[in-house]
Amino acid sequence: MNPDPKYQDLKTFKDPPNIRGKSAVIVQLWRMVQGSLFAWSPQFMYGWRRFLLRLFGAEIGQKVLVRPSVRITYPWKLKIRDYSWIGDDVELYTWGEISIGSDTVISQRSYLCAAGHDFTVPSFDTFQKPIVIGNQVWIATDVFIAPGITIGDAAVVGTRSTVLSDLPKAMICYGNPAKPMKPREIKSS
Repeated sequence: MNPDPKYQDLKTFKDPPNIRGKSAVIVQLWRMVQGSLFAWSPQFMYGWRRFLLRLFGAEIGQKVLVRPSVRITYPWKLKIRDYSWIGDDVELYTWGEISIGSDTVISQRSYLCAAGHDFTVPSFDTFQKPIVIGNQVWIATDVFIAPGITIGDAAVVGTRSTVLSDLPKAMICYGNPAKPMKPREIKSS
C-alpha cells in the first residue's frame, strides 16, 4: 500500500487531440493579432475588432461592442449575438465554447471560464464545458462564471459574484456562490 498517493503527476498530462480547434500556426497568429492590432486599436474602433474576430472565426452579431482590452483565447469558439457589450479587461477563456445572447452586457473584469482540469485523476486532464449566456443578461463587474454554466434570459448577476451553477431567467442573482435572490422587475415608462 502506498502511504503517500500521487494526487497530481503532471509528467503524464497531455491535452486532448485538437482541443484548441485550429492549428498551432493559427493559434499563434491570433495571439499576435490580439496583442497588437486588436489591443492597440482605439476604443471607438468596434467595427475593426468585430472584423478581426470574424476573420478568426468568431460569430459576431450586429453592433456588438468589444473593448480593446478584452482577452479571447480562441475566437473560433465564440458567439456573440446582436447589440451585446463586452467590457474592459473581460477574459473569455474559450477553451470550450462561449455563447452570449443579444442585448447582453458582460461588465469589466469578468472572467468566463469554459474549461478546467479533472483533479480526480493524477494526469490532471483538461475538460471543456460550454458557457451559455442568454439574451438581455447583465453580468456585473468582476464576476467569475465556471465551465458548463447556463444563465437564463434577462438575469442579472451582481458584482463580484461566483457562478458555479445555472441561474434562472429574469432573476437578480448574486453571492459566492451566486444564487437567485429576487425577480428582475422593469419599471413602466
